[in-house]
Amino acid sequence: MPRRDAEPVPCLLELALLHPDPDDMDFLVPTAPQEVMTRLLRGMYDEISESHRRVGSVVAAVERYAGLGRWTKDSSTGTEGTAIRVLDGLARIQSAMDEATQACTTEVLTVQPGGIRREHELSEGLHRALTLRSRGVRMRDLYTHVARHGQGLLNYLELMGDAVEARTLDEVIDRLILFDRTVAFVPANADRTMALELRHPALVEYLVTVFERLWQLAIPLTTPLPDTGIKGISHRERAIAALLAEGHQDAVIAERLGISVRTCRAHIARLSETLGATSRTQLGVRIAQAGLDGPPRAQGTPPSGTPGRKSSAAS
Repeated sequence: MPRRDAEPVPCLLELALLHPDPDDMDFLVPTAPQEVMTRLLRGMYDEISESHRRVGSVVAAVERYAGLGRWTKDSSTGTEGTAIRVLDGLARIQSAMDEATQACTTEVLTVQPGGIRREHELSEGLHRALTLRSRGVRMRDLYTHVARHGQGLLNYLELMGDAVEARTLDEVIDRLILFDRTVAFVPANADRTMALELRHPALVEYLVTVFERLWQLAIPLTTPLPDTGIKGISHRERAIAALLAEGHQDAVIAERLGISVRTCRAHIARLSETLGATSRTQLGVRIAQAGLDGPPRAQGTPPSGTPGRKSSAAS
C-alpha cells in the first residue's frame, strides 16, 4: 500500500507490522507473521527476565534488612532482643523508653533539637530522669544555643544537679537518646509519632561516635557564648550569616537553629542594618567582607573588607 495510506494508523509502522518496500520506499508491505510473533515473544521474554531480576533484587534487599531485625544478644546483660524495632504511637514509644530506663545502669546521652524546651516536654521525661538520678546514672544532654534562654531547662538542670551535664551548639542533629551505649531511640517520621529502637551494635556505636564528636564541639551551658569580635553582631547572627552564605532559605535556617521564621528574619534585618546592606545580594557581599561566611577567625585577625555601617544591635 502507499505509505500515505498508512499515515492515519501509525501503530502499523511502530509495531513493524508494515515495513518499507525495498524496491520503492513510497510503498509499504506486510511483515511476515512469524517474524512479528518472534519479535513480540522476544520482547515478552525480556520483560519477564527483567521482572525476575527486579524481584531477585527486592528479595535480596529484604533478606539483608530482615537480618538486622533478628535477635541480638546484649553482651552486658546476656538478654536478647530485636536489633531494630519500629515503635508506632507515643504510648508505645514511652513504654519502650521506660523499659530502657529501668535497665540503664551507667549513662544516658541525648540530643534535643528544637530550640527552647517547653515545660510539658521537660515534664514528660522528668520521671525517667529522676529514676536515673536515684541510681547514680550520669546524663549528658546536647541542645541548641537557643535553649539557653528557656527558664524551664534551667529549672530542670537545677533540679537534677550534678547528675546532668548540658552543652549547646548552633545546631544539632535530630533527636537521639542512648542508654548505656546499648540501645538508641531515634524518630521514624517527621511528627515523631513513630520511633526506631536500635540495638544493633554497629548502629549504636556509630551514633555514640556522632554524639561524642558533637559533644567535643559544644559549649558547656555554664560557659558564656564566645564573642563574635564584630560590634553589634551576636553569636546567633553570626550563625545565621554563615547559613545565609551557604544559600539556605529563612525557613531552613530557622529550623536548623531552633528558632521561629519570624525571629530569624528579625535577626537578618538587624544583620543587614549592622552591615549597612540594603538588599539580600548586598548582604551576602557584606557577610563575606566581614568574614562571617565561615568559622570565626582567630582573635586579632581583621576582616577582609569593610562591613559597612555599625550599630549596637542586640542579640
